[in-house]
Amino acid sequence: MEQRKTRVGLIFFPAFDWAITPDHPEREERLLYTRDQIIEEGLLDVPGVEEYRPAIATDTDILRAHVCVPTVNRVITESHRIAAGGAMLAADLVLSGEVDRAFALVRPPGHHAMRIVHGSRGFCNINNEAIMVEHIRRTHGPKMRIAIVDTDAHHADGTQDIYYNDPGVLHICLHQDGRTLYPGTGFIDERGGPRAYGMTVNVPLPPGTGDEGILYVLENLVLPILKDFEPDVIVNAAGQDNHYTDPLTNMNFTAFGYARLTDLLAPDIVVLEGGYSIEGALPYVNVGILLALAGLDYSAVREPDWDPEIARQPQRVTEEIHRLTGTLQEMWADREEADIGAIFGKGEYFERGRRIYYDTDNIVEQQREQIRLCPSCSGWRAIFSHALHASTGRTAQIAAMLVPWQACPDCRKAAYSQFELAQKSRAFDRVYLQDPDDDNFLSSRGT
Repeated sequence: MEQRKTRVGLIFFPAFDWAITPDHPEREERLLYTRDQIIEEGLLDVPGVEEYRPAIATDTDILRAHVCVPTVNRVITESHRIAAGGAMLAADLVLSGEVDRAFALVRPPGHHAMRIVHGSRGFCNINNEAIMVEHIRRTHGPKMRIAIVDTDAHHADGTQDIYYNDPGVLHICLHQDGRTLYPGTGFIDERGGPRAYGMTVNVPLPPGTGDEGILYVLENLVLPILKDFEPDVIVNAAGQDNHYTDPLTNMNFTAFGYARLTDLLAPDIVVLEGGYSIEGALPYVNVGILLALAGLDYSAVREPDWDPEIARQPQRVTEEIHRLTGTLQEMWADREEADIGAIFGKGEYFERGRRIYYDTDNIVEQQREQIRLCPSCSGWRAIFSHALHASTGRTAQIAAMLVPWQACPDCRKAAYSQFELAQKSRAFDRVYLQDPDDDNFLSSRGT
């Protein structure tokens, strides 16, 4: 294999002192075998592959991406700060030119964490990729065009939520069909908000999809879309639970398939997400990814139990993937012709309501969101959220005013004005304001 990029930064944070429960799939041992395999293969002795210690995300880093209820410290641990900081460091290493590519091999994962955070859902408290993206914008300017390609088997509903109405972030998500897997979302008609319509691309793959199907989608859909979008940075949220041995999913991807995907995608930054086959998949998948990032030969990457029949993709699955890819190709090509007024209305605001379940912490949230249909920027947003902690009976009623990057004067003024009005209301336990341009994040108790 021809060598392309050789300088790879590896940020490893296994969080050995953190787990949801001792026998939970997302537990301390999850990266132990990976570490052993990387050392056994001698990859840390390869010239150009260098290991770095993660940074630690501050409250400000986290609050650019999230509204944490009631506070940051109430919804995360130190391990979450370090995992997010590891992703931030990966971006810094690449964008400073110290390395060509970086792999944040960190846990806990984060792609199910949404803009509003009441607790943990899908094993995720805060969104590592989103915190990293907001860090990139803060340090390198909000005009950076960033593409996130999420290849976890579960739909990245949190990342989708955060960038729902953000035209500067393209979010492509390949995942097992939500009709068959948590969180039950990620269908092709989920395409983004009024100022970012088409910038969300969901690829719900049928159970049984293997190397053939995922690589077909990559070459025939993902890569052409990325060529059109011309991102400054490509991020791969590299969930590894598409593997044929994963206990939580029904897919047939292999370690070699992950390496080939990484080679073709050529991401600048890779951030670990899910993957719960601790011994059978993760060590081999991560070695394959690291080899591909370094431009080294990955053709011999195989799991000990690998057999071509195990990962063979049924013909009906192949046909379904071809049809799906064709539909999504057409949707991408026609995105700019969409009648935004017919989809989102022609008034001053678009409003949507949602019910969000936090499966890890047993929280039920009812959320109402308003987005200003602004002709000058992506529009300020107001989110009104009521959460019931089913285990304790505790409730939280909050309002959050979100100022987008590069907001116009009218939207900025309106958001601050509504924040002041909401503070005077007795309807809310807490009121928040998020303004990333000024790094201004305010919180106050309701009166």
